[in-house]
Amino acid sequence: MTAFAEYSRKYTTVAMERRNGILQMRLHTEGKALRWGALPHEELPAAFYDVGRDRDNKVVILTGTGNEFSGPKPTPETGFFPTRPPALAWDKIYWEGKHLLMNLLNIEAPMIGAVNGPALRHSELPLLCDIVLAAEDASFQDAGHFGGGLVPGDGVHVIYPLLLGLNSASSTKSFRATSCSSGPGRSPSGWRSNRRSSSATAGSCSPSTSSDKCRTCWGMAWRWRVWPSWRSHYPQPGR
Repeated sequence: MTAFAEYSRKYTTVAMERRNGILQMRLHTEGKALRWGALPHEELPAAFYDVGRDRDNKVVILTGTGNEFSGPKPTPETGFFPTRPPALAWDKIYWEGKHLLMNLLNIEAPMIGAVNGPALRHSELPLLCDIVLAAEDASFQDAGHFGGGLVPGDGVHVIYPLLLGLNSASSTKSFRATSCSSGPGRSPSGWRSNRRSSSATAGSCSPSTSSDKCRTCWGMAWRWRVWPSWRSHYPQPGR
């Protein structure tokens, strides 16, 4: 089992605090709203792995810092890949991206996505939590792919159609909190201000088989359907 003292201060982009078994993971960049890039893409898979191995984590709250959950919104001029990366670079991105989602889904404790503002980058992360609470100005977008000239990816191409419906998801690349339900495997319960209610909700949560089964189903979907088809588009060097 991973010790909280060993991993809680290990990551630059995740601030962790735990009280009475309730762990808060606050995403940030130098204490401000998270600016997505290579560093969080590398750190979050390992952070989710450590959290999932610590059985003292009874409930996990995933939230952001300040007025945004994640950003920024890129443009074609500021995309990460002005030229096509080599195969080895794609292999690293693929490996990290796969473990980013699978390690989150492997956290067996109930997870609460507390969306404190716009989630423009990797908005699938809070939406894959068991319960989603959002601020009134929260919105969700796959800005990293569309803005950089890429097709939807990193899980939004699966979670958006499931939450919005196929027709709506195929014609939109962003949506606001008021148009969504409360998260995969949960019945719609509306959206609430996330800071205070996430702590109150966490206090009433307990590990349940329904949460575990939901997370297992998501894991199977990613492992057998999403990632093999995504991987086939890019050459994979030998390991």
